[in-house]
Parts: sequence; structure tokens; C-alpha cells
Amino acid sequence: MTHPEYQYLDLMRDILENGSDKKLFLTPEVQEQYRKKGEDLPFIRSVFGRIMRFDLSRGFPLLTTKKVFYRGIIEELLWFLTGDSNIKYLVDRDVHIWDEWAWKKYYKHCLENAPEEDMEQEAFIAKLKSEPADSDFVKKWGDLVTIYGRTWRKWPAADGHLIDQLDYCIKGLKDKPYRKSYVVSAWNPDFIYTMASPQNRNEVPPFCHTTFQFAVVNDKLNLGMYQRSADLFLGVPFNIASYALLLLMVSQVTGIPAGEFVHFFGDVHIYSNHFEQVKEQLKREPKSFPRMLLNPKVKNIDDFKYEDFTLEGYDPRPAIKAEIVNVGGS
Repeated sequence: MTHPEYQYLDLMRDILENGSDKKLFLTPEVQEQYRKKGEDLPFIRSVFGRIMRFDLSRGFPLLTTKKVFYRGIIEELLWFLTGDSNIKYLVDRDVHIWDEWAWKKYYKHCLENAPEEDMEQEAFIAKLKSEPADSDFVKKWGDLVTIYGRTWRKWPAADGHLIDQLDYCIKGLKDKPYRKSYVVSAWNPDFIYTMASPQNRNEVPPFCHTTFQFAVVNDKLNLGMYQRSADLFLGVPFNIASYALLLLMVSQVTGIPAGEFVHFFGDVHIYSNHFEQVKEQLKREPKSFPRMLLNPKVKNIDDFKYEDFTLEGYDPRPAIKAEIVNVGGS
């Protein structure tokens, strides 16, 4: 059988050969950073409407044609599951995948109101790490306001109470696994750019992975995720592994064996400053997928800790580094 990773590699080739080049929305502050470095503004090359499927019985889908930062994937998912929106949790664990968006909000504030307080991103993150979680600086500048975990676990209802969508799905799967309504949505217009209420506006782009659904078919638990916008080189390897891991976790706590993770794409693209890295990755052959083992004693989704995950047999090709592009903003 063809190695499942070729779905990802073939999509890379598809975009390079057939994609449409499009400009990006970059705020003036981000554009200034590129000017300071003497670099051209990046663009994307996109295709629309693609799908990949990963049968978890064939291994854990952590890409092998380049080394993926799997510790960051686990820590980020555990952060999402807390329902927290402050990156202090990640910064304290030296996971920096959300640093740019918190710093951009602070940098924009300094440019407009307090230039004397401006600091580079590295110094800003160091300050977040050095201060306690209840400090005014951390609470104000580390909070992304809206993030996946908050919408999954603490969706604000019209009457003020918080809806735990994931808990609804887990309880339902245990009780009535045949139902088709086990959907978690992250798309809340009240937190998206100019649609948002003034107190909810922020610099984080509208949710990329907008919706996911659990479905039991042939007595196996499957998870499908729709991603409206997908950074294929940097983001998608994280997304594949993260949702596959979520499927394994929910499978364990519901007692329903894991089936497939199905990844649906809207706009899937490669950034122009990743083209050379993509070409390098396409020269490589996949290796066998590893296995992800979960502590079998954990029966509640909120009880998982980093130590409850063991990755076996991961022997990837070397890492390929690339810069993230800080898109979006109001």
C-alpha cells in the first residue's frame, strides 16, 4: 500500500505546479518588520478543496520527511483542552508557536501609545515567562482573547454561561454513539476582526481549523476536521498530528476504537518564503510512521498530562526550518 505521507507530499507538488499566487493581508506593523530586514513581502500559492485520510491503525501520522516538533504538538493540545487563552502556559514550557500574535498586539500598542515601552519579540516573551501568571502584564498581553481551547471548552452563550462543546461530544459518544451531532465549532463571528464586539477584537487570524466532527462508523470512532486556511509546510504537519492525537484521546475516554482522521481543506497554500524548503522536502522518501501510546489509566479528557504520552519508533529525516508569516489583524 502507498505510504499515507504521500498524500501530503503530492499536495505540495500540486500547489507548486498548479496553485494560484495571491497576496497576503499583512498589517502595517508586520510590513514594517519586513522593510527593516530588507525583504520582499511574502505571498502564497494556493489550491482550493482537498482531502487527506489517515487510518490510525497504520501508525500515528507524524510526518517523517522532516522532523516535527511533537512535544509542542502535545503541549499545545493540552493547553487547548484547558480552555485557556493565555500563552503563558506555553511560554513556561518553551513552546513558542503562538508568540508572534501576542507580541504583535503589544507592538501595535507601543507604536500607537507608548513607544518608550517597545521591546523586541524575544524580550517580550522573556518578560511573559519571568512574571507570575497573575501579573497585570501577563494577564493583559499574554491573553490572545480567542483561541481554539476557549471556543471548544468555554463558548460564551447568549445568557452568559459557558458551553463546553467537547464535553458534550464525549458524553454523547458514550451514551448515544450513533448520533451525527457531535460537532465542535471554533467559528464565532463575535471574535473575528470587524465583526467582533469591541472588547473581543484582537490580532489573531480567524480560526483556521474551524470545525471538527466525531462519527462512529463500523464501531470505530472517526474524526473529520475542516480547515478553511492551511499553511501546508509549517502548520499542517502540526494539525494532522494534533487532531490524530485528539482522536486517540477521545477514543480512550469513550472506549470506542479509533478509526480515521479525515482532513478537509478549503484554501491550502504554501508561503513564498517556504518554496525552497518544500522543494528540499520533496526530495525525501517517507519512513514508517511511529506509534503513539497513551497511559491507559487516564479515563477523563481533563486528566491527561504530558507524561501520559509515549511516542515509539519515530525516526524522521532532519528538520527543515522556515519562518512563520504573521498574517491577519484588524
